[in-house]
Amino acid sequence: MANKKLNRTSEHRKALLKNMLNSLIKYEQIKTTLPKAKFLKPQADKIISLGKKDTLQTSKLLVSKLQDLKLANKVKKTLSKRYEKRNGGYTRIIKAGFRYGDNAPMAIIEFVDRDIEAKKVDKKKVDPVKEPNIKEEKKKASV
Repeated sequence: MANKKLNRTSEHRKALLKNMLNSLIKYEQIKTTLPKAKFLKPQADKIISLGKKDTLQTSKLLVSKLQDLKLANKVKKTLSKRYEKRNGGYTRIIKAGFRYGDNAPMAIIEFVDRDIEAKKVDKKKVDPVKEPNIKEEKKKASV
């Protein structure tokens, strides 16, 4: 973390890191700027390494760093099992061009053997039986 200030105060930087870590663990892939991705990569690898050690102390450390019990459990139960045989390098950074507004270099940071379904965690599933057809409602309104 040395020399990576990202033009932020220390409190803002810590909050940014925690939020990006939480998003990365939850969705297993996020798109951000290249400097932020490079700032996040070693911290994410350290979190996975912590999760691989199965002690009470590491569990408490994970919860204190992530501030989220569900995500700490995901690190300990899912991610640490997935990377048992791997000795490091749990994340990768893929350059993704430049942002339209300010031409900032963009990057995708993701776990190496990620679960593709994790990206859809928050998206609601539409049930065609319960969800009425929108086109039919517009026709009834216009008649």
